Amino acid sequence: MTHSTTRTATPSFTLVITGAPYSSQAPQTALSFAKATVAAGHTIDRVFLYGDGVHLASALVAAPSDETHWPKRWAAFLEEHEIPGVACIASALRRGLVDGDEQKRYQLGANNLLKPFTIAGLGEWVEGNIKSTRTIYFHAGA
Repeated sequence: MTHSTTRTATPSFTLVITGAPYSSQAPQTALSFAKATVAAGHTIDRVFLYGDGVHLASALVAAPSDETHWPKRWAAFLEEHEIPGVACIASALRRGLVDGDEQKRYQLGANNLLKPFTIAGLGEWVEGNIKSTRTIYFHAGA
């Protein structure tokens, strides 16, 4: 008699955030989901910021003292769990978000990308879709 064992893979997620902090609930909802996902023992392959979601990676956000600083909260979560946070380069450039490389390329006076976020192309989103078992979108109004 032969016994077979079926293994269930632990789900891994790519999170895509398209809503900006302070004008949508997308970053807040996504962070709650991300924390619950990690607490349940699942993995998050990456967080991809697209459209207005790239504002979450700005080092120049200055939240009022009585409000949650969502970019800092996200940065701390990503660092703590060693999860890549990637801002879409096209979305970032259109919204004035640049890293040191883009600052030099466009001869800008400063850069404003919050660590540990990076800027990359849509290939990061594609790779996340391939590597993860699920991709979850958090849109403006979500």
